[in-house]
Amino acid sequence: MSKTILVTGGTGFIAGWCIVDLLRRGHAVRTTIRNPAREALVRAAIGAQIDPGDRLSFAIADLTGDAGWAAAMMGCDGVLHIASPLGREAPRDRDALVAPARDGTLRILRAAVAAGIDRVVMTSAAATARPPRGSGLVSSETVWADAEDPRLDPYRRSKILAERAAWDFMASAAGQTALTTILPGAVFGPLLGNGEAASVWVIQALLDGKPPRLLDLALSVVDVRDLAALHVDALFAPDAAGQRFLAMGETLWMKDIAGILRAGLGARAAKVPTQVLPNALVRVIALFLPRLRMFLGDLGQRRPVSNDKARQMLGFAPRPARETILDCAESLLASRAAQTS
Repeated sequence: MSKTILVTGGTGFIAGWCIVDLLRRGHAVRTTIRNPAREALVRAAIGAQIDPGDRLSFAIADLTGDAGWAAAMMGCDGVLHIASPLGREAPRDRDALVAPARDGTLRILRAAVAAGIDRVVMTSAAATARPPRGSGLVSSETVWADAEDPRLDPYRRSKILAERAAWDFMASAAGQTALTTILPGAVFGPLLGNGEAASVWVIQALLDGKPPRLLDLALSVVDVRDLAALHVDALFAPDAAGQRFLAMGETLWMKDIAGILRAGLGARAAKVPTQVLPNALVRVIALFLPRLRMFLGDLGQRRPVSNDKARQMLGFAPRPARETILDCAESLLASRAAQTS
């Protein structure tokens, strides 16, 4: 039976693919945007994948304020809460992103409970389930990362505290609303239309050869299309209520990702680096390139992770990382060509 689902942050990378997935399954979608001028861009992006007809509507609301959220929830059966500050530039203040992420999440949950929404599926991050360094533990849904770890970057800290706050709130909230959280790794895949590349800047940077050498870094890749499907599956699966789900596929070193790009794109990947930067030099460069700071604690580490729960309960079956990476790169190249033509 068709449902009406609210998706927060409709201009975002993950949110856009969630909207597409919901529409393909026959549901109606209402999505939030902060600026009404962005509606046409979102419609065009979604329309590149599926004609939404009259099943896509918009609400104006911002995570930093209460205005608009009650109206956005009205008549909806479920919520995919995806909007969150990215923190790509890694501010030096470790608390800079906490308030927007945590307070925005609580604002959504309060509105959902008040509206009698059946379930909220919230996008968290795999970093919230990361065990202590050197513990030998596998990342799984039973693990909670330490938000007070001094080596933690502001973005990951904000995700931990936001998810913690969400579960604490739901434990004390009265009503029928249930919470489920999805914890993705590094999200790559094709852009929607000529969308923004903010969420896939790592691949764009490799294509541009910046920096000219690779980081000694391992990333657990998840395709945005698989991630969107997992969100929707978690919204409707009865047993998913009250659960956390790690959403990660293959773990690859940056040199492996670079090799995939070079082998799959040929001359179009000529700028992709092949040599690895010494970790000590990365720490110096990060002083001048803020976006590198969030990776400093991960250099040289490949942590074991388990996505068994998502596979067993929700049928999560991530596609090969090679496909994800090349589809991401192809869309970035196509977007740049469209912008310069």
